Amino acid sequence: MSLITPGSVPSNPSADTISGALSQAIHEHRLVPGTKLGEDDLSDIYGVSRTIVRAALQSLAHQQIVEIKRNRGAFVAQPSLTEAQEVFEARELLEPRTARSAALNATPGDVALLKDHIAREHAATEAGDRGRALYLSGQFHIEIARIAKQQTIADMVSVLIARSSLIIALYWRRESALCESQAHHALIRAISENDGALSEELMQSHLVDLHSALNLNELPAVKHDLRTMLLGDAER
Repeated sequence: MSLITPGSVPSNPSADTISGALSQAIHEHRLVPGTKLGEDDLSDIYGVSRTIVRAALQSLAHQQIVEIKRNRGAFVAQPSLTEAQEVFEARELLEPRTARSAALNATPGDVALLKDHIAREHAATEAGDRGRALYLSGQFHIEIARIAKQQTIADMVSVLIARSSLIIALYWRRESALCESQAHHALIRAISENDGALSEELMQSHLVDLHSALNLNELPAVKHDLRTMLLGDAER
């Protein structure tokens, strides 16, 4: 998937196109938790009516990555300390068994897709685009859920990954908010060998490591400009 920015969105975009662009910006940490998503600003940035913007924001609210507060407007969701704990605990319950099922169902084509996914993640890291690499890292986990052929659980994992991106933006205490590359490589090897037990064990260990990298002490303050985050300083 290519990078979606206001400049790459087609003229007269739909609400789905705008919600996709904003979702990617949130996942890549170009829009950080707590950012106000003003309807007038977004209408101006994307060249659409407030009605279309409002529909896009409602879609993102349904995905739980945007919060719409009465009489205050829409904001990028800012998970609490308790929510952060709950999200990673839920991932630790769901994803290991999903990895086991993925290993038992994986075809050579599935493994090839996972390897290509990691290659793109590494390319983004080497290019210094940590936000893009983080987005791809989350998508790697969603792809494993897809291979498991458990659609209901895959939908749950997708929501949890979206919430995890917000949590990492707020509470990560390492310089890089990326999954350890060795963990993903080990998972691919286990999945390619259809080793369900090892895949489950590796995913469990991986998620515990991610959880332990969170600094769940206090919620940081957020002050950012929406136009700058979406368009860059040169477009202000």
